[in-house]
Amino acid sequence: MIPAVMPTYARADLAFVRGEGAYLFTDDGRRFLDFGSGIAVAILGHCHPHLVQAVQAQAARLWHTSNLYHIPEQTRLAERLVANTFADTVFFCNSGAEAVEGSLKVVRKYQHDTGHPERYRVITFANAFHGRTLATISAAGRSKYLKGFEPAVDGFDQVSFRSLNEARTAISDTTAGILVEPIQGEGGIIEAEVEFLQGLRAMADEYGLLLALDEVQTGMGRTGKLFAHEAASVRPDVMAVAKGLAGGFPIGAVLATEKAAQGMTAGTHGSTFGGNPLAMAAANATLDVVLGKGFLDSVVTTGRALRGRLDGLVARHPKVFEGVRGRGLMLGLKCVGSSGDFVERLYRHGLLTVPAADNVVRLLPPLIIGAAEIDEALTKLAQAAGEAV
Repeated sequence: MIPAVMPTYARADLAFVRGEGAYLFTDDGRRFLDFGSGIAVAILGHCHPHLVQAVQAQAARLWHTSNLYHIPEQTRLAERLVANTFADTVFFCNSGAEAVEGSLKVVRKYQHDTGHPERYRVITFANAFHGRTLATISAAGRSKYLKGFEPAVDGFDQVSFRSLNEARTAISDTTAGILVEPIQGEGGIIEAEVEFLQGLRAMADEYGLLLALDEVQTGMGRTGKLFAHEAASVRPDVMAVAKGLAGGFPIGAVLATEKAAQGMTAGTHGSTFGGNPLAMAAANATLDVVLGKGFLDSVVTTGRALRGRLDGLVARHPKVFEGVRGRGLMLGLKCVGSSGDFVERLYRHGLLTVPAADNVVRLLPPLIIGAAEIDEALTKLAQAAGEAV
């Protein structure tokens, strides 16, 4: 008999009833150090006082009006994102997949409205992950997610990640844009080199394409920059954002330049819930903290400290780990054995992590962790590694 909740998840046998900072607590009182952050979402930890106060205050005033009317906090958030990024304009939605879908619409609409309606195809990259809608699983092209949902949505030409030559070869008269993650998260914490991102930018300019970035997982300080592409000094035309933007409240956003979004006029896109007052309160409160003096610098410092400790762990356990990947507080341990098995072993030690492709365990802690949490995490990782041999 099918359960009341559709069984689409292979869930761990855990249920949490309370969170505080970098910790989650079960109903029987067990405490877990959260180095998964709800898959890179709870960037300020659980129940951050500033976020709690902002959401409680907004909930007492107004929850929802729809986008038939102006939403002042939406305007404020958009202006702050514009002021701190490449973008000139922002569309708000509710998830990362919606943000990627919106980005793809911007790409197609730009080509249509600038006299190239034949340009509709987007170059994407192997091992990517862009969400679970029909279009986004087709963009990623991974059989694991496409199986049973065929035929794939047309309009995507997939090439090898980090191959400029393949990307250039894939360009045709019907190509509209390029969609890429600066770091492939679900794919196993695989970074795009600076030269690769810069090469894609130059290629897009040369052929009149739009460069779209998926920063759903890499954004909001996760890598030590507000957005990961900033490290490569590359300016996209459009970017999908979600996950950490509101510190745990459901939200997505499409950021775009004026040039890219020139065709996105009234009626071309919309969302009933997108940009609602509660989400805007949470996101503005999150930005208050992330844009605060020294916050991103602290992510860099903490990330280096954690990376150094992980390098030492790998050196001590060569039969368990092959190496460390990533940047800032988006790190991955490449395992010799099954990463899924190692994640389950860590549960028994009270540490939450996230599996990824290529036998990688993702470490995505809240950006507010300090030395004590790193010490505790490394102790638990070492204990689990000792059991794995």
